[in-house]
Amino acid sequence: MEINPKIETKRLYLRPIKEDDDKEFFELDSNPKVHEFLGNNPVTSIEESRGYIKNILQQYKDYGIGRLAIIKKDTGEFIGWCGLKFEREVRKEFDYYDLGYRLKEAFWGHGYATEAAIASLHYGFNDLNLKEICAAAYARHTVSNIILKKIGLKPSGTFTYDNELCNWYALQNPNL
Repeated sequence: MEINPKIETKRLYLRPIKEDDDKEFFELDSNPKVHEFLGNNPVTSIEESRGYIKNILQQYKDYGIGRLAIIKKDTGEFIGWCGLKFEREVRKEFDYYDLGYRLKEAFWGHGYATEAAIASLHYGFNDLNLKEICAAAYARHTVSNIILKKIGLKPSGTFTYDNELCNWYALQNPNL
């Protein structure tokens, strides 16, 4: 299934990931600081980044949904990714639509993750008519927990993933 959402915010465009985003993904995911709350396992080769992109493209085909590139309108720069994913790995006891985001370090602290996440929620609820969108964040990842609460996701307990305590969030579609 081909996906081509038209998602635009005041400062950003969200577009489907492309195979030639590999250098941008490598720059993003090879930074150890970006991976501090992702298992401390940054990529070490562009092949790993290409594999990650391949997984996103497969999500598009299998589920018609997947992470999207975040592009700064004023400069055209790839600053990271955000969006929804059909998730089966993190919470093995059930499937769900996961909201996630990851930005290059140079773009942290400017509200881009919040802006892109809000746009992703609107897309998921208004365009895809999803019943519920969920998210998880390591309990010790203060910034991500703040963002998830700020955009309206409701804390819904905790769980352990990769030997880390995680906070669980969920939000029901307000249109249903």
